[in-house]
Amino acid sequence: MHIAISGTHASGKSTLIADFAAAHPHFETLSDPFELIDEQFDQSNAGMLLRQLRLSADRLEQPDSPDVIAERSPLDFLAYLFALAKLNRATASVEVLERARELTTSALRHVDLLAVLPLNSRDVIWIDDDEDPDLREAMDAALLDLIDDADLIQATTRVLEITGDRAARLAALEAAMTD
Repeated sequence: MHIAISGTHASGKSTLIADFAAAHPHFETLSDPFELIDEQFDQSNAGMLLRQLRLSADRLEQPDSPDVIAERSPLDFLAYLFALAKLNRATASVEVLERARELTTSALRHVDLLAVLPLNSRDVIWIDDDEDPDLREAMDAALLDLIDDADLIQATTRVLEITGDRAARLAALEAAMTD
């Protein structure tokens, strides 16, 4: 089974994956693509996001294991690109965004379960201002819009929004695996 955990920064993805990996050690864990990019992160820019999108897509299309859980999917980076545009920050051209959308659609065909961790008023994870709260909220809104796009996410990929505390999130993810 191929699972991807999506959400804006500081939404609980790493915690959920760590909890899941402890309970399911046979799953291969794919870390956030950001950790594999040899570049200093001072601010989000379109070029860096596009590199992460491509890396995320490549890893999902060629996993080393039949059971994989990935921190982020190409959809995350597409949502960040749309968020940058909404915030009137430097972004990619229309042609590049369309290609990013095509890559995302192709890669998501290899995902059985896309678990999305939306921001909400009940499960607040506090962040400092240096974490760019405006980008965080804009990305969350863009991601939630994108998961409703039937042209982007094919019927073969199940999408599940997960909220709650740590235990509730893990239980929801595990329950979705058996459905």
